[in-house]
Amino acid sequence: MRRLRSSLVGIDQGSQTLFSDFQDDGPMWSGSGPRETRLKVTFSERFRDVPAVHLGMSMWDTDGNTNQRADLRGEAVTAEGFEIVFRTWGDSRVARIRADWIAIGEVSGEDDWDIY
Repeated sequence: MRRLRSSLVGIDQGSQTLFSDFQDDGPMWSGSGPRETRLKVTFSERFRDVPAVHLGMSMWDTDGNTNQRADLRGEAVTAEGFEIVFRTWGDSRVARIRADWIAIGEVSGEDDWDIY
């Protein structure tokens, strides 16, 4: 369990469309085998330390005639942002993905100051 020392808890959130490959026959829609897309997210304000980040798919548009495989995760999380990573593989055909995210962590207050 992560314990926050501060009464200054920040929550940032967003929604990102990662791709729309059916429109231009992109690799997630037309390809096969391992495929990956990454999208950099910058928080609206810097956290004091690395926040907890939670992701979920809020739109999942796939071809119903193929296997539906998905791996969605947050990687390279820092106090300033993170990367949304979506992967699929095999014969899966993914037209569009939208991911919603939330980050929770300590933020700096007006009375905080750095000694170094």
